[in-house]
Amino acid sequence: MAAEPAFASRAATLCLKWQSSSSINSNKFQTSKLLLFSRLRSSHSLDDENKDYKQLGFFSLKKKIEDAVLRAEMSAPTALEIEEARQIKQEEMMRECNLWEDPVKSHEILGRFADSAKAIDALKDLKYKAEEAKLISELVEVEGINYQLFDQAYNASLDVNKFLDQYEMAKLLKGPFDKEGACVIIKAGSDGVNSEIWAEQLLNMYIKWAKKLGYKSRLVEKHPSVTGYGGIQLATIEFEFECAYGYLSGERGIHLMINSQNGSVHYEEISAYVDVVPLFLGTSVDIEIDDKDLIISSLLLRGEKNSAEPTVCIQHIPTSISVQSSGERSQFANKIKALNRLKAKLLVIAEELKLSDVSSIKDTIMDVCYAETRRYVSHPYKMVQDVKTGIQLPDLNSFLDGNIEPLIGAHIRIRHTS
Repeated sequence: MAAEPAFASRAATLCLKWQSSSSINSNKFQTSKLLLFSRLRSSHSLDDENKDYKQLGFFSLKKKIEDAVLRAEMSAPTALEIEEARQIKQEEMMRECNLWEDPVKSHEILGRFADSAKAIDALKDLKYKAEEAKLISELVEVEGINYQLFDQAYNASLDVNKFLDQYEMAKLLKGPFDKEGACVIIKAGSDGVNSEIWAEQLLNMYIKWAKKLGYKSRLVEKHPSVTGYGGIQLATIEFEFECAYGYLSGERGIHLMINSQNGSVHYEEISAYVDVVPLFLGTSVDIEIDDKDLIISSLLLRGEKNSAEPTVCIQHIPTSISVQSSGERSQFANKIKALNRLKAKLLVIAEELKLSDVSSIKDTIMDVCYAETRRYVSHPYKMVQDVKTGIQLPDLNSFLDGNIEPLIGAHIRIRHTS
């Protein structure tokens, strides 16, 4: 009770100071004084108020930890049982068949066995992280809040959710090339320097996405703009990890940046093209293309000086598809790389058209790279609108910073249901 007079005195002093420095009318003053007095009574001090806010943050994080732990407890044991049963079945297949007689089949069986082993190890680690987060959360309730220790539990819960998201998405990847790596080619549109700057933003977006998730990527070629204002004419990234193609194949197409200048009703559309082809990991592309169906040439992009290893361009006459490579050390290596990209692209087209052989692709086709995929609105409001899924996201800056998982997951789910 002794604290009450001191508290009242402090409230009165603060209210008088506020009154002497305020110029608003008396009614507003009385209302604000009552609000201030009430606020002081509820918190007694700014330190106490900050502590209240910190407690609110603590309970919010605690709820997120509990949700992640519950998700792991419901999902991980079943997933672990499935993977262990699959591994036992694969061990039986390895004992029953002669791996030396059929190298192709043995490679497939050993690959599946290795995938199951990695999944089992990851799920066991997941269970450990979930148990660790749960234990820390329970200890906090008993022994008081240790925010550093609690932060450790929260980070563990983030890892749990991240792994489960990736595990569940990977299980939806059923396509013939979904487990392969990915080669992403980004090309500026025909809108001059703005398109080249926009193409570089997309390049950075994909690199940041891979880095945040701990994926391996390699920038194999980059042709800068010659305007002096920044940007790129063309760039190619290779993502050398399993399921990269399954994750990124939905990115194929035209990406439009839309904005309005100075409040004008006319909108400016800036385009860049993104193509995604499988990057075969540990295997070669086993198809033959008749040499008479190919036009192989060397070219220099706009503004490039003479080079000992210029860009190698290969055009496939029956389909009018062109691919190129310039990131290797020799012209011969660039030719092999470009040919592999062409073969991979033809395999994807044959699969999409339900053709048994790439030689059946005879007519000139509309390259899927030139279908609109996504719109990015920067002015007068900010939004990302995905054409394929119809999903709209309000945080453009976060998306361009590499947080593209929501739309990647949406593309995978649509392909799975269709």
